[in-house]
Amino acid sequence: MKRIIIVHRWAGGSKDDWRPWLKLELEKIGFEVLVPEMPDSDAPEIQKWVGKLQEVVGMPDSDTFFIGHSIGCQTILRYLETIKIPVAGAIFVAGWFNLENLEDTDTKNIAKPWIESSIDLIKVKKVLPKSTLIISDNDPYGAFEENKKKFSELGSKIVVLHNAGHFTKDDGFTELPEALKEIKEFNSK
Repeated sequence: MKRIIIVHRWAGGSKDDWRPWLKLELEKIGFEVLVPEMPDSDAPEIQKWVGKLQEVVGMPDSDTFFIGHSIGCQTILRYLETIKIPVAGAIFVAGWFNLENLEDTDTKNIAKPWIESSIDLIKVKKVLPKSTLIISDNDPYGAFEENKKKFSELGSKIVVLHNAGHFTKDDGFTELPEALKEIKEFNSK
């Protein structure tokens, strides 16, 4: 069975923003959808988040899709570095390699390892045949051009939504039809 693992954002959870809507829509078209609660969401750590994703995925295969939101995208990329079996594809929502405009020292300290420890895109590309970045031109965490460039290096299709912020409920996102459309396109090929 085709399955999708959705990884939520920093300070988020499985039942916020657009995740409940997308899970329901994907189940309607026959996917098994897993939306795990990631550990220590308010202070995410690479090892804990990648470990949790490894646990949830179990054995990846060519019927395994991923959807990440913000730091969830980083988690998926770092997980993909660790496997040798190609997966079906990934959608990265508000994905980033760099962040700007972080509020305070604690936030900067949490983000620092995620920003400073590199991701081997060559390894990721070997197991990720297709991907899409859905990004906003006014994401409050900035680095718009830099993040678009890095995802382009990965071979991701780039979808820019105008004035969409960070794709959270606070930005008006309780649904994300663009992600559903991209998965449907992936699945039809």
